[in-house]
Amino acid sequence: MSEHIRIYVADLAAYNAGHLHGAWIDATLDLDDMQEQVNAMLAASPVEGAEEYAIHDFEGFDGYPLGEYEGLQTAHEIACYIEEYPEFGGALLAHFNDLEQARKAAEEDYCGCHASLADYAQELTEETTSIPQHLAHYIDYRAMARDMEYSGDLFTLETGFEQVHVFWNR
Repeated sequence: MSEHIRIYVADLAAYNAGHLHGAWIDATLDLDDMQEQVNAMLAASPVEGAEEYAIHDFEGFDGYPLGEYEGLQTAHEIACYIEEYPEFGGALLAHFNDLEQARKAAEEDYCGCHASLADYAQELTEETTSIPQHLAHYIDYRAMARDMEYSGDLFTLETGFEQVHVFWNR
């Protein structure tokens, strides 16, 4: 994950006149502070009377494709969500493409991070079932994991090597 979650806000009047003018802004700042930085950038425009801006770049959104005209408030809300869930927030938001659904999944349906889905199947089985020791070696947790995934009861997000985030699909 990037150290900072930020957006590059471009001055559209300058851009249309052939000038690159804009500012990188920390998207987790208070919304009023973000707006002040945009206003300062527009006031320093090489084109007189600059008023319009767009988000032309972003960093730290971890897989979520922030749109050019999302708006400061939306960018801020998404950035704060990703900051709250740094291990999987951007990937979960990209999965749902809806902030409320992603938030609900993170708060209510998250089962944790595991090396594999088979590891999660084993953990779940051992926590909920008493398995006789002489039968434990015969359980195929990979097959159980495959069945769990194919059934649609859960979904996974892989965010790195042996970093499989498991969510119930409700």
